[in-house]
Amino acid sequence: MKTKNYRYLCMALFVFMMIIITGCSNSESSGQKKEGESGGDDAGDRMHLRVFVPTFSTEPPTDDSPVLKEIEDYTNKEITMEWVPNSNLEDKFNITLSSGDLPHVMYVPNKSPSFISAVEDGAFWELGPYLKDYPNLSQTNEIVLNNSSINGKIYGIYRSRDLGRNGVIIRKDWLQNLGLEEPKTIDEFYNMLKAFSEEDPDGNGEDDTYGMVVSKYEGPWDVMQTWFGVPNKWGEDENGELYPFFMDDNYIEALNFFKKLYDEGLVNEDFAVMDPAQWSEPVIGGEAGVQVNVLDEGHRIQEKIIEAEPNNTDPITVIKAVEGPTGLHNLPTSGYSGMLSVSKTSVKSEEELKQVLDFLDKMNDEEAQILAENGIEGRHYEIVDGVYQSNINEDAALKAEVDGFNQMLMYLPEPKSLTAESTPLRELETQLKLENEDIVVGNPAEAYISEVYSKKGQQLDNIILDARIKYIVGQIDESGLEEAVELWKQSGGTDYIDEINQLHQEAQK
Repeated sequence: MKTKNYRYLCMALFVFMMIIITGCSNSESSGQKKEGESGGDDAGDRMHLRVFVPTFSTEPPTDDSPVLKEIEDYTNKEITMEWVPNSNLEDKFNITLSSGDLPHVMYVPNKSPSFISAVEDGAFWELGPYLKDYPNLSQTNEIVLNNSSINGKIYGIYRSRDLGRNGVIIRKDWLQNLGLEEPKTIDEFYNMLKAFSEEDPDGNGEDDTYGMVVSKYEGPWDVMQTWFGVPNKWGEDENGELYPFFMDDNYIEALNFFKKLYDEGLVNEDFAVMDPAQWSEPVIGGEAGVQVNVLDEGHRIQEKIIEAEPNNTDPITVIKAVEGPTGLHNLPTSGYSGMLSVSKTSVKSEEELKQVLDFLDKMNDEEAQILAENGIEGRHYEIVDGVYQSNINEDAALKAEVDGFNQMLMYLPEPKSLTAESTPLRELETQLKLENEDIVVGNPAEAYISEVYSKKGQQLDNIILDARIKYIVGQIDESGLEEAVELWKQSGGTDYIDEINQLHQEAQK
């Protein structure tokens, strides 16, 4: 009986040992993956990504940055950063394109001829059909998406910037001194400039102020044109044909208004030669009361006024635009600063593409944005009484662990990283930027790549812009404007219109 029991015990032990050995063998074999395989939850299964982005630092983060490790964990990817000094970006970008060895994710600064050529050669994935499948990437702005496209097709995820950034900066203290309200219409805007020029808004008893300061930068005229209903570069008629903005019926109305401001001394006489670097100085110094510029210049001007006049604690306000004959309109920015494209040389299959898009989508999550922009709480920043405080400004080593990862951020659908405590003016600027998105005028031809314009664009632009300035200052009349348009047509403009409309018709198919 003992012998029999002993035999059963040995057989049971033998079976138990075989189960253990088989389990270990399966575990070892399942943990081994072929070179190049990716996917899964474990660090060893992660897809490896090379990411090409600019750096503005002489010491960008290294591979052992704790922030990079956190980003890798959050996105479940192994990441090799390929930092490129921004000062050498264009050269390095073109060299990388010509090498054929493109990283998985590549920062594209603009729709340059070299990038367009690479797209035409099939070097990058078209991403448009896939965006709807990702929670953040599906929330792109249609105007900005069109702006960043190439003939309507999407070859990169744009890095979002404020689309509705333009506005009007006003000396609030001058409004209050004269008992004026913020202008809501073009007529009220004119009346405000008139009062700022003639009614001693600073109360010093001297005739030393004027309404609005403009520099040789053309932006303010472009913005104010839209108030009159002038299109953003190209308009579309009732037949679906595109035409350049200066052929719009409202264009001459806008120019007559600008000429009136100049003739009455409501803008600076030297605007056509004024250095844009000095553009804000007259507002800061109390000479001019208005500037049409990006809204966020408002708080920068205010801070400088307060520094010079500590008792003047609230000298600036901002508005979006003023209403004209066709409603309330504003000129958008492009809405983006470069884009992140996915190469076909490193990403060879649709399955791999979806993993890269998953990475890009996750980089828009709040946690990823905070990591890339602010770093790790308790190391790179603290939250004190609910307020964000950075630790990196005075610590170069800490800054080197995080500085630059924000170049991977697209901020879709919005920025979610941490910011310092705000001011009422900054909050107003942010609010108006968002509200502006409902009134900005899109350019229907923004996506189209014109061969005529690539060769003659600067010459064509100069003809129209020079004529606008000459009309404002009285050097030419309406017949002179018409002659400039005819010269524009003869210099390639007619071919340009034909080409743009052909591209527009093809995009509608």
